[in-house]
Amino acid sequence: MKRFLTVSIALLMVMCLALSASAAGIIYIITPSASNPFFGTEQRVGAAKATALGYTPKCFSHDDDAAAQLQLFEAAISDGAVAIICDNAGADASIEAVRKAVEAKIPVFLIDREINASGLAIAQIVADNAQGAAAIAEKWVEAMDYKGKYAELLGLESDTNCWVRSQNYHSVIDEYPDLKMVAQQSANWSQTEGYSKTEAILQANPDITGIICGNDTMACGAAQACIDAGRTDIKIIGLDGSDDAAAYIAKGQIEQADTYIKNGTKPASEKQLVPCIAITKDNVANLSQFVYTEK
Repeated sequence: MKRFLTVSIALLMVMCLALSASAAGIIYIITPSASNPFFGTEQRVGAAKATALGYTPKCFSHDDDAAAQLQLFEAAISDGAVAIICDNAGADASIEAVRKAVEAKIPVFLIDREINASGLAIAQIVADNAQGAAAIAEKWVEAMDYKGKYAELLGLESDTNCWVRSQNYHSVIDEYPDLKMVAQQSANWSQTEGYSKTEAILQANPDITGIICGNDTMACGAAQACIDAGRTDIKIIGLDGSDDAAAYIAKGQIEQADTYIKNGTKPASEKQLVPCIAITKDNVANLSQFVYTEK
């Protein structure tokens, strides 16, 4: 059986609407900035699958701006979209937009990020961030030998995933009193910011030996900053998704959307968690091009 993940933890939820060719229409696919590989993959896979099924995909980015997101939902309503697939701009800030679409009889499927409301979206498919963060934190504290100073790079602070991941990192790390966090900054899921923030943290705290990151994009930036500073001793972790994970989930989850459209049957659970796997030097040989194969 194959599972899909990045260098540390699996994550990526892409869901496409499967309709019969005779019912084809417009599908809006709305994500944060498509310049981010993670969100760009959501758009690419979603659009390709929608096109293959005979639909007209329209891809947009809200850039984590709830007002821009609302305008895009209103555009989808005006366009007569048959569905909206959205990686949303905030757990609370997105509720209004989702509610407007639902009131206009447009089904909404949320991917990657959930909202703080139930009964609106047909499905909210997210990785089990709590389980994944705790799992990789266990590996990190072992690598740190249960002691040392460290820094944390947070994701976008309005994103629920940011705090779920951080809190569950700390649910493990804070059990060890000899592990001391000396810096915590948001790098907004960005590799560029991950690099620049790490540079500044290393200058201010040259004695750190670890960095925990809210996603792998920031972790890659942090790792390069450490390499450029000659600090190959620093242990870094992150969570994220992959292109292959996106493609797999787009195909694997399509049946429940199809069932809903054809006969109105909703999935058994609105909120669905995808389990994560921690990748370390002990099992990295099972990973190839983001595809993890049990051996």
